[in-house]
Amino acid sequence: MKELKQDLEERWFLHQFTDDKVFDLFEKWGQKFYFGVDCSANSMTIGNFVALMMAVHFMLRGNTCYLLVWWATSTIGNPSWKDDERPILTEEDLAKNQAWIEAQFHRLTQNISQITGKQLKYETVNNYDFHKVLNVLDFMKEVGRFMTVNWMIGKDIVKKRITDPDKYISYAEFSYMLIMGYDYYYLWKNKWVILEVGGSDEWDGILAGIELVSKKDGASVYGVTNKLIMDANGKKFGKSEGNAVWLDSEKTSPYEVYQYFINTLDADIERYLKLFSFLSLEEISEIVSKHDIAPEKREWQKFLAATVVEMVHGKTQAQISEKISEFLFGSWDKIELLQNLSSEEFELFASEIGSIEYMDQNLFGLFIESGLEQSGGTARNSISSGALSLNEQKISDTNYNFSEDFIDNKFLLLRKGKKNYRLVVK
Repeated sequence: MKELKQDLEERWFLHQFTDDKVFDLFEKWGQKFYFGVDCSANSMTIGNFVALMMAVHFMLRGNTCYLLVWWATSTIGNPSWKDDERPILTEEDLAKNQAWIEAQFHRLTQNISQITGKQLKYETVNNYDFHKVLNVLDFMKEVGRFMTVNWMIGKDIVKKRITDPDKYISYAEFSYMLIMGYDYYYLWKNKWVILEVGGSDEWDGILAGIELVSKKDGASVYGVTNKLIMDANGKKFGKSEGNAVWLDSEKTSPYEVYQYFINTLDADIERYLKLFSFLSLEEISEIVSKHDIAPEKREWQKFLAATVVEMVHGKTQAQISEKISEFLFGSWDKIELLQNLSSEEFELFASEIGSIEYMDQNLFGLFIESGLEQSGGTARNSISSGALSLNEQKISDTNYNFSEDFIDNKFLLLRKGKKNYRLVVK
């Protein structure tokens, strides 16, 4: 394994850091650091995943990560690089979001442990637990008197709001850095945490923590951020058709995550393999050379997509996402592929492409209920134009009797056009 700093630089993670010394400290294992996630949603995004993967490289060297769930800060909003304040969430919403994020982080670390064969050590801390015991006067005494307004307004996340006449920043959001600073101080004082890792947009909050620890205790702690990732076309990483790619299967399905990565531009494949796989840099270099010979096969986009889905959702979901992609775009016999799925895989497959239960519907009823057709009239027109198929055979008879066509007495495969499929399950 390469030295930590070199590895992070060569894998395109490293953006800012406060002191070279931090990499030597964390190379020796046994240190503690933290990685923060807010509770504004019930899931992390692929954008969070970049910082999380950087955190994983610290964990792989035997260091302990504290997942800090920013419940307290989520109650007032994060100025970050947003132009407006975020909506205020209820305690019930925050509690649900916290539970989902913690479960998600646990699943991710477990999946990565299985892939790498190394145990990743972490603990979870909710910053509301230690902020709620401070009243306003205590907070001003413990934090406010150590942080100067001069220092705070010099930071970009505040400066951009107060220098633009069309923008504003509330006192609540202005105080965000103070809360983040106390987060770091609390973890330093009570958990001996000496490093925060995060995205480049969290740099000013990290510096606030370092400043507070230095002012109160005279100690040195550190910060490291990852780069903002843009694709070769200048599009922000983690956006698909203008929407965020989530790590929760209810928001973005495993197959949609797979499709996001399988559409990686050729110019980005090397960088994404460095960021989102555990292949050595030498292996990646060899892969890129092979990829350049026959890029049309997209073999390494497929590998990348499967690797990410396995980390996020597990091996079974990665395998079924591969099979769905092959089903929709490949040359395999589709009926045979479906027949060879296990019961669990079949259920996942049916959930992803869409299915209905057979309840003695007639032919038109199957297509209408499945959503492939709007009415009997449109179904009749589609049959006339040869657009509807049953078990990959075009339907020409509007009165066709399909009762004997259930594959293995289990399912029918409906199709409209070239790529619109549904399953009918007994």
